[in-house]
Amino acid sequence: MTGSPWAVHKFGGSSVADADCFRRVAAILDQQSTNRLGVVLSACKGVTDSLLTLVGQAERQDLGFQSGLDTIRERHTRIAGELLAPEVATRYLDGFDRDRQDIEGILQAVRLTRSAGRHITDLISGYGEIWSTRLFRDFYESRRETTVHRPGVVRWLDARQIVVVEWGPLGPLVKWDESRRRLASQVSADFAGTLVITGFIATDVSGIQTTLGRNGSDFSASIFGSLLDAAEIHIWTDVDGVLSADPRRVPDAQGIDSLSYNEAMELAYFGAKVIHPQTMAPAVGREIPIWIRNTFAPEHPATLICARPQSALAVKGITTIENIALLNLEGAGMIGVPGTASRLFGALREEGISVVLISQGSSEHSICCAVPRDQADRAVATVRAAFSTELNDGQIQSVEVDRELAILAVVGDGMAGIPGISAKVFGALGAAGVNVRAIAQGASERNISVVVPAKAATRALRTVHSSFYLSAHTVSVGVIGPGTVGRVLLEQMASQSERLHRDFKLDLRVRGLLSSKRMLLSDMGVSLSRWQKDFSASSAAPDLEAFAAHVGVDYLPNRVIIDCTASGEVAQHYPKWLASGIHVVTPNKKANSAPMEFYRTLREARRSGGTHYLYEATVGAGLPVIQTLRDLRETGDDVTSIEGIFSGTLAYLFNVYDGSREFSEIVVDAKQRGYTEPDPRDDLSGMDVARKLIILGREMGLTLQMSDVKVESLVPAGLEQGSIDEFLTRLPQHDAAMKARFESARSRGKVLRYVGRLTAAGDATVGVVELDAKHAFANIALTDNVVRFATARYNSNPLIVQGPGAGPEVTAGGIFADLLRLSAYLGARL
Repeated sequence: MTGSPWAVHKFGGSSVADADCFRRVAAILDQQSTNRLGVVLSACKGVTDSLLTLVGQAERQDLGFQSGLDTIRERHTRIAGELLAPEVATRYLDGFDRDRQDIEGILQAVRLTRSAGRHITDLISGYGEIWSTRLFRDFYESRRETTVHRPGVVRWLDARQIVVVEWGPLGPLVKWDESRRRLASQVSADFAGTLVITGFIATDVSGIQTTLGRNGSDFSASIFGSLLDAAEIHIWTDVDGVLSADPRRVPDAQGIDSLSYNEAMELAYFGAKVIHPQTMAPAVGREIPIWIRNTFAPEHPATLICARPQSALAVKGITTIENIALLNLEGAGMIGVPGTASRLFGALREEGISVVLISQGSSEHSICCAVPRDQADRAVATVRAAFSTELNDGQIQSVEVDRELAILAVVGDGMAGIPGISAKVFGALGAAGVNVRAIAQGASERNISVVVPAKAATRALRTVHSSFYLSAHTVSVGVIGPGTVGRVLLEQMASQSERLHRDFKLDLRVRGLLSSKRMLLSDMGVSLSRWQKDFSASSAAPDLEAFAAHVGVDYLPNRVIIDCTASGEVAQHYPKWLASGIHVVTPNKKANSAPMEFYRTLREARRSGGTHYLYEATVGAGLPVIQTLRDLRETGDDVTSIEGIFSGTLAYLFNVYDGSREFSEIVVDAKQRGYTEPDPRDDLSGMDVARKLIILGREMGLTLQMSDVKVESLVPAGLEQGSIDEFLTRLPQHDAAMKARFESARSRGKVLRYVGRLTAAGDATVGVVELDAKHAFANIALTDNVVRFATARYNSNPLIVQGPGAGPEVTAGGIFADLLRLSAYLGARL
């Protein structure tokens, strides 16, 4: 066609669902720069299905088809009434009623014969496009009188008068020469304006109306793009172009900027919402670029499908085919025997069974193929019949089928020749605990397909999608104990959330909060900006089982529970969580200092579940005490002893106590400043320090138990029980003993400090010791922790770790650091 370039725009049923949609389509067309437009429309949303329902009713002799026609007319009447002037609407509905009369006659004939052949079905189902395009033609033409309108004429073009097809095994085949001749006879080479074209329908070589099958209107757009020699084709839908994955299953799926024709075909074959491969063929033949756009957000980025896309993405999309069964033919008699595969697939072809994927090992000992699950039984029977002789003779051992499967496909032209793509796919699946049943990859390296359990399909999709940075690396997070430390942790996470997402594509998605009084669960994630309000408003009672099930849902590959409590009851759940695939991060010392039998169970659960258990904050809050100990041991150093001040509370008490004030007075002051636990006896008992020694001892490989630690408690005898107020009231009665001890040490130039000591032999002590005034432990900040490692390397000059070892901010910081460390273990590139 001569003149300025043509552009073809196709709008699907959702784009012409009602009057507002028609207006939206018109506004989009008004913005186009070319003066030659081909506008292909589908039927109004749902109309084609309604027409097919009428045919089914007529076949069942159900007179309900008459009221069904009334409903369809009412819908078009309503749209016409909103869009057209009364006289134009009347003229349009007169045409509609003539069509309706024809349809009623045909349906009455179907009712009498109780049968509707394909020609009847094609004829009836094609009326939706006729009605939508006539309506839009009248509307778009009438706008020239009231609004700024595109130049040129607006003309309705009946595709039945242009497109001639012949149906074959692969669907409708366009008779191009005849179709071009017909178009030339109806549209002049110098035509300028807008052609409103019926989608979906055509004529066969006998002159009988037919349809173009699945995604027929897309096919129509591609056909007219080729016939008009268009510069580009635009497919308008209800999504923002082609996405990297199904957004219903991968909420963070991103738009793909551009695809090659081959990439688009691969994705469409494996179930992605892309233009159907067959419908692209006419455009591919002439290398006409295809744009996929959103009618409802035309300003959003679109996806370009073309011959040579410019895109930095190696992987363009990840998708799945559900309801798959895997058929496996296995036998030693197959090895080296030509024609086995031909017989297998020939038998399946004869029975009309679709083979979706093929996989065969180089040994030729077995061949497996994926088939639709609803064809599995027929496939097994067919193959057993085809190989009955070999089965009876033992040359083939088995024909088996596994029904509950799905196929995951990773697609991208950029994967070709790049080492490590397959490793990333299988590494991600392995990390998420997804078993791979079969693998297929073509020589083009454009597609890697794996067969996975159906129940793990969404989890597989998300974890592989995340590993290729098409979405944020998502970690499902549950926080137990959003109190003092937990609250600060959530504040720290909120402050860094945007940066982590932007710079590292890391999405720490808090999906659950639990306290002793209530619980808050969220599928898409709790808002960290208003979590306190939402949590307070929650009426859900705390339920650890339900909480863990929600955080550990299997479609999210990375799951972690952060326990910010000091609860022994919560700690008892760690082995179950770890064994089920949920990672644990905690400052809670109860699990790692529990009886040795439980500790061993905990470690075994972590190994069996392939999970991570991080607890740096159990000793020294945010100080790298445990990591330092591990680094020393893992690099071959021998740790001979560890000693330190492990309690910020006790560090404060002995730093401040100088004999001028009573010890009990300083305890009360520390409590008022928030340096102690609500009950100061929890600090003064020394049990907290003892638990930290047990944790460090077990890190050294010792089988240390609480009974092995010699603990000096600063809680006077007789004051262990009773209320906090009673304890604080009676504590001054014991000040004399502490003062005497202090004066005795001072007289020798010593200071008192509460120290925990541990040797490689397992000797563990906790209590008050006298130290030289120049000792490292004697000169620390008020609430500092200080830990001294004596090793084979650090012998004459021991390694010291020192800093704030208590307080919500530093403890939360240690927990947050463990969470980020876990994310790095799981693949986030921090």
